[in-house]
Amino acid sequence: MTAPPKAPGDRIQVMVVGLGMVGIAFIEKMLTLDVAGRYFIRTCGEEPHYAYNRVGLTEYFAHRNIADLYLNDVSWYAAQNPDHFAFHLSEQVVAIDHTAKVVRTSNGHEYAYAVLVLATGSAADLPPYISAERANSTRGVFVYRSIADLEAIIKYAERPEVKRASVVGGGLLGLEAAKAVYDMKVPDVSILIRQKYPLNRQLDAPAGALVLSKIEALGVRVLTEYEPRGIVTRTCAEDGQDVFAGFETADDQTVEADMTIFAIGIKPRDDLARASGIQVAARGGVEVGDDLQSSVEGVYAIGECASWRGNVLGRDNPVPVLTARFYGLISPGIEMADILAFNLTQTTGVAAHHPRKMNSPDLSTRLKLMGVDVASFGDYFADRRAAAPTPAPEPSHGPADGEVAHRPRPSKHRVAEDDAVRCLTYHDPFSATYKKYIFTADGQHLVGGMMIGDVDDFAKLVAITKKKKKLDVPPSEFILGAKKEGADNGDDLDDDAVVCSCHAVTKGTIVSCVKKDGVTDLAAVKGKTKATSGCGGCAPLVTSLFKAGMKRGGHAVNNHICAHFKMSRTDLFQAVKVKKLKDFRDVMDALGLPGSLGCESCNPAVASILSSINNDHVMKVEHHGSQDTNDRYLGNIQRNGTFSVVPRIPGGEIHPDKLLAIAEVAKEFGLYTKITGGQRIDLFGAHKADLPDIWTRLHAAGLESGHAYGKSLRTVKSCVGTTWCRFGVGDAVGLAIDLENRYRGVRSPHKFKGGVSGCVRECAEAQSKDFGLIAGDKGWTIYIGGNGGATPRHAQILAQDVPPTKVVQLVDRYLMFYIQTADRLMRTARWVESFDGGIEKLRRILVDDELGICVDLEAQMEALVGTYEDEWKRAVEDPELRAKFRQFANTDERRAPAEMIEERGQRRAADWPKNYPPEHFAAARITTPKSAWTWVPLLKTSDLRPNDKNTTSAAVLYGAETQLAVFRTPRSGRHYASQQMCPHKRAFVLSDGIVGDGADGKPYVSCPLHKRNYKLDVADEGACSDSDFQILTFDVKEHGDDLLLLLPPAEELDALLGTNKWMVKQATSEALGLNAATAIEIVGPTGQRVDEVPGTGGGCADAGCGDKKLEW
Repeated sequence: MTAPPKAPGDRIQVMVVGLGMVGIAFIEKMLTLDVAGRYFIRTCGEEPHYAYNRVGLTEYFAHRNIADLYLNDVSWYAAQNPDHFAFHLSEQVVAIDHTAKVVRTSNGHEYAYAVLVLATGSAADLPPYISAERANSTRGVFVYRSIADLEAIIKYAERPEVKRASVVGGGLLGLEAAKAVYDMKVPDVSILIRQKYPLNRQLDAPAGALVLSKIEALGVRVLTEYEPRGIVTRTCAEDGQDVFAGFETADDQTVEADMTIFAIGIKPRDDLARASGIQVAARGGVEVGDDLQSSVEGVYAIGECASWRGNVLGRDNPVPVLTARFYGLISPGIEMADILAFNLTQTTGVAAHHPRKMNSPDLSTRLKLMGVDVASFGDYFADRRAAAPTPAPEPSHGPADGEVAHRPRPSKHRVAEDDAVRCLTYHDPFSATYKKYIFTADGQHLVGGMMIGDVDDFAKLVAITKKKKKLDVPPSEFILGAKKEGADNGDDLDDDAVVCSCHAVTKGTIVSCVKKDGVTDLAAVKGKTKATSGCGGCAPLVTSLFKAGMKRGGHAVNNHICAHFKMSRTDLFQAVKVKKLKDFRDVMDALGLPGSLGCESCNPAVASILSSINNDHVMKVEHHGSQDTNDRYLGNIQRNGTFSVVPRIPGGEIHPDKLLAIAEVAKEFGLYTKITGGQRIDLFGAHKADLPDIWTRLHAAGLESGHAYGKSLRTVKSCVGTTWCRFGVGDAVGLAIDLENRYRGVRSPHKFKGGVSGCVRECAEAQSKDFGLIAGDKGWTIYIGGNGGATPRHAQILAQDVPPTKVVQLVDRYLMFYIQTADRLMRTARWVESFDGGIEKLRRILVDDELGICVDLEAQMEALVGTYEDEWKRAVEDPELRAKFRQFANTDERRAPAEMIEERGQRRAADWPKNYPPEHFAAARITTPKSAWTWVPLLKTSDLRPNDKNTTSAAVLYGAETQLAVFRTPRSGRHYASQQMCPHKRAFVLSDGIVGDGADGKPYVSCPLHKRNYKLDVADEGACSDSDFQILTFDVKEHGDDLLLLLPPAEELDALLGTNKWMVKQATSEALGLNAATAIEIVGPTGQRVDEVPGTGGGCADAGCGDKKLEW
């Protein structure tokens, strides 16, 4: 490549037209490769936004925050050297004078250039029966291409009259558009496609039929082999504008709809080049050679606006560019950007490299559409061409989404048409999995393939097809499995295997970051390589490669509890035990950072260890500040700041009198009542101030704490066993009651649950519990390490045919060994999985006593269970502890934490929205300047239970509506104050959070709901670990026994922080948008909601409920 002439100042002026994904990729590569500083790069972007991720555009419907899509943070632009880079937003290049080498913009500016790079991308295409002018002038007609398009769709879809939405196009883009309006709760969503099944340019008929069934299962109608003849409109009576009303078919039928989105494909934006005399291909796109230069010297085109060898990348490939979560869409453009940047910077001077040339790009794709993982790689239609080599007739209008306008030039990944190929196909309708792999006739090479459902091998298969590697395993293993060791962490990938197709990042690049560059932070690796910043589908593999690289490089991936304790929980447990330490302050001074407050990780970890060893009451002043969210007030804190009340019902057996007592308490205090999966009763919505009274009533009825709040035993579930069941072999109820009463209150690294089944029919689901017992003819089988939660795991057998007298002994050993050796917050399932030697080693230790510690484990458990007391009984009987449950330390008044709504006859807290907007509370929002604030006495020093062992806190009420939190740290005796509300979820809970300190030694409070950390020092202005939020903090001083806060006038603070203003309300949440899973609709076979089916009304008729077809 001939170096372009230099501009004044010895810097070569590069003008980039377009600030999209390809444009910014080119700019980044230039800034990285131009180490000599030879170039000055300028770009103009016509949109008001910084470069954003179009591949993930559909995610905008969920968060509606454009900043979440930015490829680079705003600060990245500001950090660039202005002598090398300049950018202009909302400014479009409208003319090119390639003779004078200047461009003119929509803002009237002229910019000179030596190198011009066109990265104008593409525009949405329309079918021939509607012109762009008519689409723009008809209300309710949209395309799906930019943020502006999405905002228009959102605004229109939210109109109350919009009940039906039709999407034209059954390719990737069409399905994404349909999913978007479906998620916006448009009641009737349909997809109109000309083919027999969706994704016909990516999938064959069986695979397409599988995707079709998954889409229809969501309640989305798909009209196949359907092509409209035109649109139907009506005239708006108010302004005379045409309003979309549906489609007209060839047989003069009408499909009614209230809005439509055309998603049939894209066309290159080549109008600027065409108007400037730059050669454009007949089918569109700026013609470029292998060096990406256009017909005009010094003018290049990259991305979707370019036509290389007759192919418009992004249009004539089988995959459109705008779809979320898959590979291979943007990759041709990124490859172009890489080639051009390389050739401009690396082909002159010392050790100059030979210019690179454009080669056929890999069009493999991986995506997730409407909940279905879909992938295709290599020549995935090689079998179709071999069977029918004659090309299909060209479509009558522009290419539909996912279609090609003409037959593309065969890529290097394709086999010749006369070459025989053979396919291996796997179709599992039960798991919605489909795989078709195409091999050469001799089975020596993988040609291509497609996958639905299980796409985990995508990166490996792409690498094999790209390199045309001769297979070292039989083709059958690709379908049947037989993964090599290390497959999950990428060990079986070559270094040049591309793991992030969006940005062409190889495995070797990731590994090199750790091995050569010494990067030991995953976030830094992602930022350095751009991996995961496109569709995000490569994130798991990138993480695995990073971890493997860390291990091979000798970098320690430590399991320290936190920065305050440079040891694992196991080591800390043994040290605390040997040193006989009794409280957090002693543990920190002896084993951590002396004088530190700790953090939200180590405080509850140490508190749990102390409870597992000493079992002191968790509300004692020296322990209370270290307790996590739920242990602090002996109840699960709920999303509105209230608590749940869960009495223990051992084994699920309960006397009717106790049931009556629970019912009476629930009615008296207005509690939401629900039966749990652990065979007990949850009472929700209890105010903190009511908890002592509630538990006083429950104790009077003979009930005690169920410890649903602690990292401790929850329940031991049972079937009725021999008590009632005719199949019972063992006394499941009796054993479950004995085990639950034995281990009640035992603190552990994480919660644990038990189950006891009286026979092999296993009605108590014991094999999904942390410990489970199943009765057999010869005794009990003991299972350990099961988990039925987020990651289900089947329990494994510890011992079989165990006599009843030995059951407790073995369970004692197992639980105590787990308590002493598991990591913080590690469930038994992960502990068993990760234990060195696995279940076999555990059997030798716990059953065979290989280490000679079983007697000690049994004695330690016996001592621990012997210290049990009902924590709630002490709390309600001790006046000092009982006083801690007041809502405010300075008044008996109360303020409701959230609006209550009625649902199914019970009252519950109003819903949270999907997200609250960012909120920054600062003194500048208060009218009265801080210099005019006054010292206000709000509580006594004694209200904070001052001590030298742990942090204490309290909430106070100021004015009519303002809730404040006050904190006291040990030893220093310093006081801090802040607003009580955490703005993340608008919960008035900060006084209940753990107070810790960071590396700078400054204190912060960690919100008990979601662990947002807020700095408490007034000088830090309430800064949060999440930059979206900030709280107000206030100065505190002591005057005698009074604590005074420096505050503005009460009415001003009420106006800013008032409870009623910020409390969660249903109307506000609905306006901001609820989570998609907060409600469901039952849809009948016809697509109608059941409550709309005539004769059902959503309730019970004379003969039955709902759809008659569902009766049995």
